[in-house]
Amino acid sequence: MKRILLLSDTHGYLDERILSRAAEHDQIWHAGDWGSIGVFEKLSELRPVRGVYGNIDGQDIRACCPKELSFSCEGVQVYMTHICGYPEHYNAQAKMRILQERPQIVVAGHSHILKVMYDKKLAHLHLNPGAAGKHGFHRIRTMLSFEIDGNDIRNMNVLEYPK
Repeated sequence: MKRILLLSDTHGYLDERILSRAAEHDQIWHAGDWGSIGVFEKLSELRPVRGVYGNIDGQDIRACCPKELSFSCEGVQVYMTHICGYPEHYNAQAKMRILQERPQIVVAGHSHILKVMYDKKLAHLHLNPGAAGKHGFHRIRTMLSFEIDGNDIRNMNVLEYPK
């Protein structure tokens, strides 16, 4: 079993609440717009990190994080990219990858809008953790916490913090 902390759109911001939550998990997934290499470095000191770069990220982040990432966690196949849309509204590149790889989880960021949706048509769980940073229009900072045990995705929790 793996406990996952999923966040996105930190835009260079980390606080003790994020770091404390990260330390409680086995893996940290970041769906882009890190904002600084320091965010990547601090999170990597705590736990293994998987992530993609976002549209605001510079060459330092792009050197250590790809645009798209496909991987397996326990028995679950995951596809992650910063900008992909959401069920019924995926962009062409993301939809092609989803159709080719058939992941059980699709992770996106960018919108600053928390979304946890099951896509019946493409048979996967779509996760967008919203935004954990302070930059942007969102009023509440959000992250997702969940467990993967074999093929089971369970105990999904939304973590909310004031901006």
